[in-house]
Amino acid sequence: MESADDHLLQGFILEVRIQTPERDFLTAAPASSPPRITLSCLPASWYCSVSLLSIGCAPRQRLLLLLLLLTSALLLLASHQRQLWGSQPRPRVNKYLSLAESMEATNVLNPALNYGVVVDCGSSGSRVFVYYWPPHNGNPHTLLDIRQMRDRDYKPVVKKIKPGISTLASRPTQASVYLQPLLSFAAAHVPQSKHKETPLYILCTAGMRLLPDSQQAAILDDLVTDVPLEFDFLFSRSHAEVISGKQEGVYAWIGINFVLGRFDHADEEDATVEVSTGSQSQPPISRRRTVGIMDMGGASLQIAYEVPNAITFSSPQEEEAAKSVLAEFNLGCDVERTQHVYRVYVTTFLGFGGNMARQRYEDHVVNSTFAKNRFLAAQTGLSEDKPYLDPCLPLGMSDTVVRDNRTLFLRGQGDWSRCQEAVRPFLGLHNGTMSPQGVYQAPINFSNSEFYGFSEFFYCMEDVLRIGGQYDSGRYSQAAKDYCATRWSTLKQRLDDQLFSQQADISRLRYQCFKSAWMFEVLHSGFRFPPDYRSLKTAQLVYDKEVQWTLGAILFKTRFLPLRDLQQETLRQNHPGWLRPSFVYNHHLFSLCVLVVVLAILLYILRLRRIHQRELRQAEVLDLLWAEEGEALLP
Repeated sequence: MESADDHLLQGFILEVRIQTPERDFLTAAPASSPPRITLSCLPASWYCSVSLLSIGCAPRQRLLLLLLLLTSALLLLASHQRQLWGSQPRPRVNKYLSLAESMEATNVLNPALNYGVVVDCGSSGSRVFVYYWPPHNGNPHTLLDIRQMRDRDYKPVVKKIKPGISTLASRPTQASVYLQPLLSFAAAHVPQSKHKETPLYILCTAGMRLLPDSQQAAILDDLVTDVPLEFDFLFSRSHAEVISGKQEGVYAWIGINFVLGRFDHADEEDATVEVSTGSQSQPPISRRRTVGIMDMGGASLQIAYEVPNAITFSSPQEEEAAKSVLAEFNLGCDVERTQHVYRVYVTTFLGFGGNMARQRYEDHVVNSTFAKNRFLAAQTGLSEDKPYLDPCLPLGMSDTVVRDNRTLFLRGQGDWSRCQEAVRPFLGLHNGTMSPQGVYQAPINFSNSEFYGFSEFFYCMEDVLRIGGQYDSGRYSQAAKDYCATRWSTLKQRLDDQLFSQQADISRLRYQCFKSAWMFEVLHSGFRFPPDYRSLKTAQLVYDKEVQWTLGAILFKTRFLPLRDLQQETLRQNHPGWLRPSFVYNHHLFSLCVLVVVLAILLYILRLRRIHQRELRQAEVLDLLWAEEGEALLP
């Protein structure tokens, strides 16, 4: 395939031919012609040929002229080589790393920048994010370089209000008034001249999903009707919607992989995967490996990862179940190209967050203990003297659980192995995988995959155990065992001595033993990660920045915008003209060639002058000879 640099230098040749009576240095063949230098550095139809003897210079002048021409040729060659060297691959620098670390304010005076606004209407509140991006580079294989806008104080342009928009279910006509502070905030940061071409997306999540369809529609109708009356953003009915948990997971997956640069073309040192396109006529494509994400919050657990190969289902029922958890989409601007077609498995397990899992566990302990007491006439857990021995609490810690006016007294045993056995049934395993109600789980290629674990995955490893980052199951399980077996009084003393992270508090110390066992079981018994899996990283931030799903949302929503730039680029390339950008780009090369032509013209003028002078001298000599002969003939 012709590279950009090949196209840039197309039509230019550089030939230096030095011929002497002894040898032609270009052809290495004997030469009978007089010394001559031939330069060709302009488009192929332009030539500059200079014969040293035909100039009529003295030997010293010829040598100086030869040096001058050779110097020009070397400068020309150096300019050509600098362009070639400049096009060679440089040591790879992750542009997204420099982007994430950049704290510069957005230059709103740059007329080439484009902007986009996303409003995240969550359950507890709403936030507005302002993004910007430079013009597309014209490569149909690359995505828009979208970044979060920063104000003059170098802070991200984001604003949050409370409560959530779902609280307006009984008065939907107030929805636009509710969002007015957020939209005014965004409008103040986006240049006024850019408002009409700045897309606005209002995306509602968990809180709105719980409302009936009629109440959702009433709120969205008010936004679609009233927002354009006050703000002139690019906004239509399709820009306001209630997104599903599946969409939110896909957007989060897109945002993480975009920041990590996994949608760029792969370099030689990058891990790649073979991706089947789903079409038998097209061979698999090789591209950079994406990362999967796991996010365990307080109430739910979410997982999303790419499934690069086509899936074979064992039954029509399994295929039907997979439709709700598999998403296939094209992030590229051309639907005919498959370079950015991704097949992603994404699902949410409600009740599988760290806090909800503990609550389900306590409910089971209370119910089973009181039932056993009634059956055996026992008194276990009814008083501090006869507590229920909980293997998932630190050694010697006392706790109480109250359910329906019943109190159960607990005392920690600090037995991490027994805690693992106690929490495993709450995974709701189905056919050997974590599949509550038969939820389909796509296969994971553990030999060629990479995952990031967020929220509770990071807290379990870092807040107390201080081993966050690269996950090692052996190291993690040993650290968790040691923590659980440590006496409660010692743990509290360590907290007072600030030996844990700043985020650790008394609640983290209480339930760290349980949550560490729960995380381990989710990972290895639920998702079936092998114990020797080394490609899981736990993190709170990516490149020291919190990556919001709204970044993935605007990347997906604006994926067709590069078509405008691509069409302009096509027209520009097809337009004939002598001063094409690729030619002007070589202005140094062009200047040197002009210099050589001017020098040749000057030398030619000097040659004509010398010929004229020689003819004058010859005429004077002839006149003198005729005069002498005439005198001799006189008597």
